Amino acid sequence: MDSLSQTFVPSVHFDDKEGAQEDNCVFTIPSEDRTAAQKITRKTMENGSGYDRGRRGSTYIQVRMPSRPDRPHIDTEDPTDDTKEDYDPTDRVQTLLNSVKDKAHKTHNIFSELDILRKYNDDYEWREAARWVKYEENVEEGGKRWSKPHVASLSMKSLFDLRGAISEGAVILDLDSYSISEIVDTVLDCWIDAGHLDGKMRVHVRNVSLKEHKHRHTKRPKHRGSVSKNLGEIGDDPEYGGSAAYLNSGASFASIDSVSGIPTSNSATDIQTEGDNSGSSNYKPNINFMRKIPKDAEVASVMVGEIDDLDSRIVAFVRLKEPRNLGDLCEIAKPVRFLFFCFGPKGSETDSTEMGRCISTMLVDDIFREVAYKCRDDEDFKAGIDEFMNQVTVLPPGEWDPKIRIEPPNKVPSQEFRRASVHNVLGGSIDQKSESAEDDHGGHDDPALELSKIPFKGLVDDIKRKIPWYWSDYKDAIHIQCLASFVYVFLGTLTPNVTFGGLLGEATDQYMGVMECIFAAAVTGIIFALFGGQPLNILGSTGPMLVLESIIYNLCKDNDWEFLPVRFWVGMWTVFIIMVIVTFNLSAWVKYITRFTEDSFATLIAIIFIVEAFKKVGDIGKENPVNLNPHEPIPTDCACIPRNCTGNWVANNTTNMTTTTLGYTCDDVSNFTDSMWGTMTITACQAYGGTPVGAGCNPPHYVADVFFFSILLFIGTFSTAVALVEFKSSTLFPSVVRQRMSDFAVLIAIIIMVLLDYFIGLDTPKLTVPDEFKPTRPGRGWVVNPFSERNPWWLYIATVVPAILSTILIFLDQQITAVIVNRKENKLKKGVGYHLDMFVVAIVVGIHSVLGLPWYVAATVSALAHINSLKKESECTAPGEKPMFLGIREQRMTALFIGILSGLAVLITPVLKMIPMPVLYGVFLYMGFSALRGMQFVDRLFLFFQPVKYQPDLPYIRHVPLWRIHMFTIIQILCLVILWVVKTIKAISIGFPLLVLATGVVRKLMECVYTQNELRYIDDLLPGVKDKGKDKEKHSVPYKSFDGNGSSTKNGVKNADSLSKPSFFLSEECELNKRPGTNSKNTKL
Repeated sequence: MDSLSQTFVPSVHFDDKEGAQEDNCVFTIPSEDRTAAQKITRKTMENGSGYDRGRRGSTYIQVRMPSRPDRPHIDTEDPTDDTKEDYDPTDRVQTLLNSVKDKAHKTHNIFSELDILRKYNDDYEWREAARWVKYEENVEEGGKRWSKPHVASLSMKSLFDLRGAISEGAVILDLDSYSISEIVDTVLDCWIDAGHLDGKMRVHVRNVSLKEHKHRHTKRPKHRGSVSKNLGEIGDDPEYGGSAAYLNSGASFASIDSVSGIPTSNSATDIQTEGDNSGSSNYKPNINFMRKIPKDAEVASVMVGEIDDLDSRIVAFVRLKEPRNLGDLCEIAKPVRFLFFCFGPKGSETDSTEMGRCISTMLVDDIFREVAYKCRDDEDFKAGIDEFMNQVTVLPPGEWDPKIRIEPPNKVPSQEFRRASVHNVLGGSIDQKSESAEDDHGGHDDPALELSKIPFKGLVDDIKRKIPWYWSDYKDAIHIQCLASFVYVFLGTLTPNVTFGGLLGEATDQYMGVMECIFAAAVTGIIFALFGGQPLNILGSTGPMLVLESIIYNLCKDNDWEFLPVRFWVGMWTVFIIMVIVTFNLSAWVKYITRFTEDSFATLIAIIFIVEAFKKVGDIGKENPVNLNPHEPIPTDCACIPRNCTGNWVANNTTNMTTTTLGYTCDDVSNFTDSMWGTMTITACQAYGGTPVGAGCNPPHYVADVFFFSILLFIGTFSTAVALVEFKSSTLFPSVVRQRMSDFAVLIAIIIMVLLDYFIGLDTPKLTVPDEFKPTRPGRGWVVNPFSERNPWWLYIATVVPAILSTILIFLDQQITAVIVNRKENKLKKGVGYHLDMFVVAIVVGIHSVLGLPWYVAATVSALAHINSLKKESECTAPGEKPMFLGIREQRMTALFIGILSGLAVLITPVLKMIPMPVLYGVFLYMGFSALRGMQFVDRLFLFFQPVKYQPDLPYIRHVPLWRIHMFTIIQILCLVILWVVKTIKAISIGFPLLVLATGVVRKLMECVYTQNELRYIDDLLPGVKDKGKDKEKHSVPYKSFDGNGSSTKNGVKNADSLSKPSFFLSEECELNKRPGTNSKNTKL
């Protein structure tokens, strides 16, 4: 060699024994790795001298440093080569996932099955040991049952072993084969060509690979099939190098290598396999388990075993070009896309099994699965393994027991951050949908709520947004869940309408009563369901509207004005003002309503429902009093004092409830003795002008058992409904049964309690519904005459004042409820319709004013009950996986049928009169209770009583100090108390809507106390605030892998502290450009 070559080339040479030797140091370099070793040598020559130029972690022997400067060099190596210093598997995986988009490599769900080679009756078979849909399930001891699904716990040693085995083994991509025998032959060829397997072992390994697969759900046949004569003769014939000990009746002999002396041929078994892929005549797929598997799923078959006479472990990973049905390879009837073979010598089963568990777990990982589908070569595949290992969390061995099975979590965090590179995050090019869900805190800064100077623009946009979904609003209702929701919400709204009608009748002297409320519910429900922008809203009666109606009636009564004509003009002015709001797109103001106002309003209404339910049950005790002192005798002493025979006495006519003053003498009672007066009944005493005196004259009227039985019905309805709703998360019965029982929970509870009341036979109060369709007050018609001789002309103009109040009430009730329904956590997909809602409400108010019906607006609790009863959850869930919330079943049919049946309530009076009122009060309680569940305000209330170590791991608890959370909650409690007091006191209750608006002002003032970052988590940011604090906003950065120095020069981020947060984000608390000692050129975001 010349001096130059001697300077750069290490003294390493290759010999015939597949080893490398230099002086006293021996390097074992397999023949298949010679190319890699030569590449390292060539790379050293090209990079020049100097220790810092060499590959980190490499050892070079007898290398002389050059004395002349480096020559210019052009790097011709693949930039993704993992031998480079800046190799980053995360970047390579992200590039792969974002660049491969062809349909041939479309990612599917994977069902992974691990089969282990076992001995059975002096033969071998592949026996199913574990499976993965999302979580791991193991066959328990004895093979009689599956274990509970659990999170797979993998050892780092097994992951490193797998990584090394894949590097040395065969990775075959897009293999176009139609049978398992073809696949095995291809794998054997690769192993033999690479020198991993001796050609003499080919027949043995092939026969073992083609053994029959035994799945847990299949029963063994009583009589095993006999070995085919021809196959047996071939297998036992020494001429072909066969041995009966190595053969199975199901083995085939296709494409046997010439080294073993057997010519290439196809057996009858191969022909059968290629024809129908039946594999085994006893094979039957697991039909019951198929419903747990996604429809588009494909199979990954992992085969692990010990094989006699193997010297070392051999591994192969195969991806088929097209998914193929390979017979009994899998327990389900799904095509196979991936195969993994791991065969080792005696004593290696444990390590090989752990490697099989590792690859099976990785194949159901969202990101690695996509890598497996899209990888272009073995380097891509190994980069996927490295990226997966970068994301692994290691548990210290002394702090947990690896034998413990980890329960699947209730919610799995999104892995989308692993798809996007740091460059995209820092450049702001990541799609907002791919950001962490932790950053999504609701809010209503929606483009649909932008203020516009174009008249009716919001209304037109809402109509355009809703028209494409209109037909689906009816098709999507074809589901049994909608039937359950309809019955539940109908009974939950009919009772308030009847109750509200009774109160309204008392307040308006029966001008509007129960019949008017039922008719109003029908008209409102039908029109709003057909044309409303958000048909999930349920319109109904509210307390503030009752107060307004009372004020208008009392004003008319005091001034001798006719009530219905005055109310007509109030309604017309209300319609006009609402139309102005719609015209100038003023509904966009709802974007200033944050969670602070929403939760305060919704909590108040829910508490009202709960309190009213208990008050109504208490009223039953007043109507049916209970004798709390049964041992004390009921007083009976009652004497009649004779009347005074001088003067007048009042005779009571109990028939027509009138009193008459009569002149009298004592001639008619002149012959009455004292004893006769003393024994006279109370009625007779009063008839003759006497005076009943004594405790027994007005004895208490006790009713046995009615009140206590009503309490039982009340509690029973509520507890049964809650128990059946929670029943879907239990482990009893199949999931379909549990889901249906949960859907019909309220209806089942009502039916059970009605039957119990019927068979007990006590006279409990029942629901009262009018029998005839006619106005409550005799003499009034259904159409209101807007003019009256009793009303002055200026009154028609002055009614604009109460119309302003009614508009405020309607706008706030309607839009706050709509904001709550349209929350992002409800995952509605068909868009909002705030402007269209107000337009329809204006039309409905006008119709009700003409018909003399009460004005109905969105009822918060009823709307929440409606959407809670229509929540969709994933039905096809992997074993162990919690059902995922998919959104709300958005449709119009439930609200439409509620309106129709409300109008037909008079026709089903015999059925409705069988329902006890305590049962409906229990439904009231359940509606209020369900409205409070999941509300952030309620969750924060529990923080006052929970020790810190037991508090839930929620985003706002992570990012906001606990004492500031408590202060925020206390302020909200004070606002809620003030709203309750104003709502309760009738004299000032008309100011309730103004106080609701005041909560928005309080929320704005809280920005002086709380930072925007705190309000981002604990509430919603007001529109426009995000732009002001944009430079302080949190930038979501996906996880990156770093070398031993904690740096990644490829991404220009060299400060290890800047990316050291375990949650992988940069917040305003750690702005890189403000850190001392940080290079701003590399870290500025």
